[in-house]
Amino acid sequence: MNLRAGIPFVVSAPSGTGKTTVCRAVVEGDDGIEFSVSHTTRARRPGEEDGVHYHFVDRDAFAALAKRGGFLEHAEYAGNRYGTSWTAIDEPLAAGRDLILEVEVQGARQLRDRRSDARFLFLLPPSLSELERRLRGRGTDSDEAVRARLDIVESELAAVHLFDYAIVNESIEGTIRAVREIVAAEREGVTEGVRAKWDRARVVAGLAGTLPIPSV
Repeated sequence: MNLRAGIPFVVSAPSGTGKTTVCRAVVEGDDGIEFSVSHTTRARRPGEEDGVHYHFVDRDAFAALAKRGGFLEHAEYAGNRYGTSWTAIDEPLAAGRDLILEVEVQGARQLRDRRSDARFLFLLPPSLSELERRLRGRGTDSDEAVRARLDIVESELAAVHLFDYAIVNESIEGTIRAVREIVAAEREGVTEGVRAKWDRARVVAGLAGTLPIPSV
């Protein structure tokens, strides 16, 4: 019997939308999917572990790996660099395991061109005020860092047309259920219902006047 190739699920969102929490909860509740651990040059936050949350490296090491062609995608975001290595995805997918890749919007643009087998999920905040509240509430970023992240939100939201699904993260529990439902449908190859439910154009229309998103 031929082994089914794993499916890469690419999850992006503006910083503070809750994508890390959602991705890790989906992985913890599903033995058939793994979390792809990215590289980053940003400082480790309290409670984060190297090799679990990210591979934490300095800018020189990151640049050297990029120069060798070691990244499937990489991007700079809010002054730090992030990237997904080829090694992090090739072996699990070949072994028939699905993957969740948590990437910045710039990285998702690259993956859209390079991985025709990927499914793309975009998480949106309910409003800009709620996004700012979440960013400030987590207490890990300075005021300057929060402002820098908010300054690029509009350009990130404009990329929603690149994604197969758009989900408004009004509650973590509801968003986790949505992502799990999408993963299950994609595995079964029966996606008409979930694609209609989280169709990006419908979701954007529902947010009209709340977020600065161009029409899709």
